[in-house]
Amino acid sequence: MAPKTVVIIGGSFGGLKVARGLLKDVPVAAPRILAKPKAFSKNQYLIPIKDGFTSYGENFKLIVGTATEIDETNRAITILRSDTDDRFTLEYDYLVIASGSSTASATDGALAPFKRFGSSDLSEQISNIQKSIASAKSIIIGGAGPIGIELVGELTEARRTEAIITLVSATKQLLPMLKKSSGDTAEKILKRRGVRIIKGSKVTNAVNQGFSWEVTLSDGQILNADLYISAVGVTPNNSFIPKEFLDKNGWVEVDEQFHVTGSKNKNIYAIGDITALPTRTVMKIDERFPILVDNLKADILKSASKRPTYVTSAEIEKSKAMMFVPIGAGAGTGQMMGMTPWSWVVKMIKGKDFFVPKAASLAGLA
Repeated sequence: MAPKTVVIIGGSFGGLKVARGLLKDVPVAAPRILAKPKAFSKNQYLIPIKDGFTSYGENFKLIVGTATEIDETNRAITILRSDTDDRFTLEYDYLVIASGSSTASATDGALAPFKRFGSSDLSEQISNIQKSIASAKSIIIGGAGPIGIELVGELTEARRTEAIITLVSATKQLLPMLKKSSGDTAEKILKRRGVRIIKGSKVTNAVNQGFSWEVTLSDGQILNADLYISAVGVTPNNSFIPKEFLDKNGWVEVDEQFHVTGSKNKNIYAIGDITALPTRTVMKIDERFPILVDNLKADILKSASKRPTYVTSAEIEKSKAMMFVPIGAGAGTGQMMGMTPWSWVVKMIKGKDFFVPKAASLAGLA
């Protein structure tokens, strides 16, 4: 069989897991890093991708750049290199789209450290955010999902009584993707720590005025603080993806074998945050990537064996959701087997280190 070229767009958990899965078988990002700079060493969370694939020699090639176009007819993608700003075309036999998502406010000037692009020096970017947090006397966090809750929890421990912290939630329940009891637990813990919580109103505008931020809410309130951090949702990284691949919200639609349904051929796959599948978490990657890899291997090898499938829905995902949300190192909430876990369980499983020491293995790099 002639060698096949598999191009994977995206170097985060989904793309890396697929790459390693194929190479084996075919011939974090934690709020604590920002709030508590000394909690982890940089080599625990800034992990070189190339080092994890050295054993595969010429079978693996890492290109640092931005995909700008997919030419399905000619089976090629256009790439803008990060180091030279040169554009070139890369042909593929099979394509895996794992381009992920970006913080929804990453382009409007807000401080959005979780999936923010624009700087090639991630270490410098993190360091600047750490300094901003350390010097702020008042902080507003927009978003009451897991990241927002975890960040506020870390801030209440790191800054204690030194900073006034406000959490803005667009929904009446914190952690709206989980059971009400999970959100209620988070709210009780944060209120005990003196956090001001505004529910049922979302951030509509945030303006950096130099030494302070002016944050406007949907109910007309105007808040002021030394620092505003956005933890509000994500948008798909889809600027290079043909429109026929996308649903109405811009996410890539896939079938039960992770083929892109809008593609004319069966040689384009997608996985991770970029897909329209519900529940975009790292843990879901472990559940889904083996199915994609097995189907892609079967395509490459022209296997006639039965293909594995992945069937889900928003209702199924919510009913079996498993999520641990630390609120600082000593408390937390979440959902496990349909129940809200005890705070000490969250502390023991995730709260002590946010899985940061396991980041390389979670990404398939160790």
